Amino acid sequence: MAEAEIVYLGLGSNVDAHRNLAAGLAELQAAFGPVECSPLYRSAAVGFVGNDFLNACCRIRCTLGPVELKSWLSALEDRHGRRRDLPKFADRTLDIDILLFGDRVGDFSALELPRDEILKQAHVLKPLADLAPDLLHPRTGQTLAEHWREFDGDAVLEQVDW
Repeated sequence: MAEAEIVYLGLGSNVDAHRNLAAGLAELQAAFGPVECSPLYRSAAVGFVGNDFLNACCRIRCTLGPVELKSWLSALEDRHGRRRDLPKFADRTLDIDILLFGDRVGDFSALELPRDEILKQAHVLKPLADLAPDLLHPRTGQTLAEHWREFDGDAVLEQVDW
């Protein structure tokens, strides 16, 4: 049996967001055990005009490989109404991205690790830095807290209740 690795996931929703995020987290916990979550943040939609998103990050321990986990997460999104026939930038019932998978770096069957949005999008970096401030980014060697302090994006985040 494979040894469990620590995986960081980014979660988002802008359609019945509280309900969809709670349901997604419940399935993650049922499949992988304890799920540790960041605070929840509201931010504007990126790349299209739409309702604000609620975003968070979570940490799981997983024995699946990156490609298998990506497939499992896609099925989870689909069970919660994810529409894959819409443009890339569109409303989402549930969006779950693998951000960091252990200390892996590289391309794993069209899954780039670490995910580049970590350093580009406030709604990804801030909750990830809240959850794991001392974690070193595997490409830069800087902590996530350092990256957040140096972040120069203009996104406005509002912390909201789960």
